Amino acid sequence: MPSKLNFASCGVIAACLGLLPAAAMAERPLHPGGHVGPMLPAYTGASPNVSGTWTVLTNSFPGGQPDTALLMTDGTVLMHDACSSDWYRLTPDVTGGFVAGTWTKAASMPTGYAPLYFASSVLPDGRLMANGGEYNGSSCSSSWTKLGALYDPAADSWTNVKPPKGWNNVGDAASVVLTTGNYMLQNAISGSLQSIATVAPLPGTTVTWTATGSGKADGNDEEGWTTLANGNLLTVDTNRALGAPTPAELYSPASGAWMATGTAPAPLVDPNSHEIGPAVRLPTGDVYQTGSSSCSSASCPGHTAIYSVATGAWTAGPDFPQISGKNYDVTDGPATILPSGHVLIQASPAYACGSAFCSPSHFFEYDGTNLVRVNEPTTAPSLAAYQGRMLALPTGQILWSGASATDVEIYTPVGAPKRTWKPVITNVSTALTRGGTNFSVSGTRLHGVSNGASYGDDAQMVSNYPIVKITNTGSGNVCFARMHDWTATSAMFDVPAVSPPAWERACDTGASTLQVIVNGIASAKVAVTVN
Repeated sequence: MPSKLNFASCGVIAACLGLLPAAAMAERPLHPGGHVGPMLPAYTGASPNVSGTWTVLTNSFPGGQPDTALLMTDGTVLMHDACSSDWYRLTPDVTGGFVAGTWTKAASMPTGYAPLYFASSVLPDGRLMANGGEYNGSSCSSSWTKLGALYDPAADSWTNVKPPKGWNNVGDAASVVLTTGNYMLQNAISGSLQSIATVAPLPGTTVTWTATGSGKADGNDEEGWTTLANGNLLTVDTNRALGAPTPAELYSPASGAWMATGTAPAPLVDPNSHEIGPAVRLPTGDVYQTGSSSCSSASCPGHTAIYSVATGAWTAGPDFPQISGKNYDVTDGPATILPSGHVLIQASPAYACGSAFCSPSHFFEYDGTNLVRVNEPTTAPSLAAYQGRMLALPTGQILWSGASATDVEIYTPVGAPKRTWKPVITNVSTALTRGGTNFSVSGTRLHGVSNGASYGDDAQMVSNYPIVKITNTGSGNVCFARMHDWTATSAMFDVPAVSPPAWERACDTGASTLQVIVNGIASAKVAVTVN
C-alpha cells in the first residue's frame, strides 16, 4: 500500500512512490487525498477569550520542507528538513522571543541518512538521538531504514548509530526517554520488538542496546508511547480489536514487560489504516487520547478518551464535531499541552475525499470538558492534519509548521498555569561566569507536569526537561544556559561564552534573574550575577 508523504518535499510523484513491507499497515498518500468543500480562508472567527493568536515567523524556514522540530536544552529549536540530512536551528531574539528568531544551519546527518517519519528524542545529557525512517533520501523513497544518528549540540556534530542486533528495519517507529534516563525504541516492522539504548557519557558515542518489552499483545506499527508520571509507558493498541473499543497496555521499566490495562469506551483506531491520533499527558497526570476515523468511513465521528492513571480505566471524551457536514478526527496529526492545561489539536476530515487524509485542517482546544474550535494558521485550509507538527516553547507559545517553509507560525494561547504546576527552585548557583560549566540547580517539578507535544508514532517532540533563562536586570536582554544531566530534582547547566557559537546568544554581565522553565511554565525568578 502507498504510504503518506508530504508532497511538497518530493517534486516528482514517481520519485515518491514506494510500497510498505507486508508487516506495515499504514496507508498514507503522497499528499492529502483531496480537499473537502470550497477552499475558504483560514478560520479567524473564534472569541479572543477562547482562542490564541497566530503569528508567522519573521524569517522563513531556510529548508524546503519543515519537519520534526525539537527543543534543545540551550533554548534553541532544531528543525529537520524532510527527506534530507539537513537541520536548522532557530535561535530566539535578544528578548527571548521566537517570532523574530534567526535560523542557522546545523551540521548535516551522516551520509546516506535523510529520513522522514522517524524516531527522535533529546537525551538527559543534551544530545539528540534519531533512529529509522519510513522514507529516506532526497527522492523520498520508501525504505523503512534502520539507520540512526546521535547529535552533539555543543560540538555541532553527528555520529552514526547502529540499530539493535538483528533489527533489519526500524521505520516510522516511536521512541521515548525513560525516567531512568535511557532511550527506548520500538521496531515498527518486526513484530513487537523494543530495545533500550544506553549511551556512553560524553565525549563517548557508543550506544549499547538491550532487548526489552516482553508480553506485548500486538505489534508496534502505528503505536505511540506516552510516559506517565510514575515512569510507566501507556500505548493504545492499533493492531487488534479493530472496529471495537480500543484496548491499551502499560510498559513497566522495572519489569521490562507489558501488561494489559483498561479498554477505551469507543474505537480510537482507524480499522483500515491502523492510524490513531496523538496522546497528551495532562497536568492531572491522566492522558487525553485523540482518535482517528472509527470505522474507515466519512460517516463516523472521531472519538477521544481520557485514561485515569489511578484506576487504569478510561472515560469518554468529547467527539470531534462536524464542520460543514463533515466529521473531523486526527488520523495522524499533532497536539500539544498548553500552559493553561488545555490541549491544542490539529484535525481534518478522514475519508470525506475518498482517502484517510483529507484537507482542510481545523484547530481545537480541549479545555477539560469540551473541544472548542480556535483560530488557525494561514495554510490550514490546504493541509491534512498529518502534515502539521507542534512544539512547546519556553515562552509558553507553540511552534507550528505544515507543508510550507514560508508558513511556520507561533501560537500564543490564552490562559495561565496553576501555581502548583510551576517548577520550584530550591537551590541554584548564583554567581555565574560567562563560559563557565557545570553550574547546578535543584528543585521540584523539573520534569514539569506534562510531556509537551505529541504526534503518535511518526514524530516525537517531547520537551519535559528544564530550560534555564537568564534575564539581565539592566538591559532586559535574555540568554539561555545549556542544560545537561538533569533528573526530576536537579540539573547542571553551562553559561554561554563571551563569544558563543553562532546559534547561541551571550549573556549580559551584571545583576540578573534566573528562571527554570518546563513546557512554557516558568518558576519564580531568582537573583543571580553574571560575571
